[in-house]
Amino acid sequence: MQVNPYLSYDGNCGAALNFYQKVLGARIEESYAYGEGNPEMQTPPGWKDKIMHARLTIDGEVIMASDAPPGHFQKPQGFHVSLQVEDPAEAERRFKALADGGTVTMPFGKTFFSNGFGMCVDQFGIPWMVNCPQGM
Repeated sequence: MQVNPYLSYDGNCGAALNFYQKVLGARIEESYAYGEGNPEMQTPPGWKDKIMHARLTIDGEVIMASDAPPGHFQKPQGFHVSLQVEDPAEAERRFKALADGGTVTMPFGKTFFSNGFGMCVDQFGIPWMVNCPQGM
């Protein structure tokens, strides 16, 4: 069994995937647009190029994502995507990259439990935690 986060976006999934490629070194393994679906599938106007399903990996870990159909998007809440990064300088670099254009909810810094930890919401509305655990 494998457990993977599935992230929903409000029409900007493609831009988010490209952003994660750039700042996290993510690799887009699969990406299907609504327009590639079966002809019987009712694709909303202007949604042929929106992402129906995508699978990306970050250092071998899988995250899936899509653009929620019109009227079905809900703002993410009650979770964070958590990155565990060995090197404090690299953890801070990734944190700053994810926070760029978004909102910092806890600035990155050393804590009693971590060599570096921070929380942010990226420019696409996804909440992140970046952690450099002690002893890593």
